[in-house]
Amino acid sequence: MSGPLIVGVGGTTRQNSSSELALRAALRHARAAGAETAIFTGADLNLPMYGAGDDSRTEAVSRYIEALRRADGVILASPGYHGSISGLLKNALDYIEDLRDDAAPYLDGRAVGCIVSAYGAQAMGTTLSAMRSIVHALRGWPTPMAAAFSAVTPVFDAEGQCVDPAADRQFRMIGEQVVEFAHMRASHRAGARDLAATATLRVACG
Repeated sequence: MSGPLIVGVGGTTRQNSSSELALRAALRHARAAGAETAIFTGADLNLPMYGAGDDSRTEAVSRYIEALRRADGVILASPGYHGSISGLLKNALDYIEDLRDDAAPYLDGRAVGCIVSAYGAQAMGTTLSAMRSIVHALRGWPTPMAAAFSAVTPVFDAEGQCVDPAADRQFRMIGEQVVEFAHMRASHRAGARDLAATATLRVACG
């Protein structure tokens, strides 16, 4: 059987930014834990401004939403822009309204890892808090471990490899926790189906 699908969503247009590299590191750890992954960053999220009541969807929006619909877990990463997440990421998250009528609406039943890169401690804290609040509003489950790191101190080398062991431990724990939660949810659903099937059989057999 294939592993759970973990979708990463990055909040900056700059290729190989610190937040994007952190997202890729967390997704690598998720793959090492047995997951399949997909990532949406930069140009992938150059989407029209979300508008309530506007049901027109570009191909890029449809591809992004369909990936989230199939996702068993999500990892978000954003730079801290003036004390909160980037407008790019917020706009992408607003499109999750398209999942409101799904059997699992919004991010219901999915673990969501949160990663923030910022220049100051205050921005790290407020941005992470904002991200987690949005995840709650979308019915997702923020993982116990989150990562907030300074964009001033080098965390990645020129090849994009993490050179800060403490930061990499955070990225690893986020990736592993999202995958672990996805497995637990899958086991719970399988157990519930087995119980329902057993109850139906007992009723049929009298």
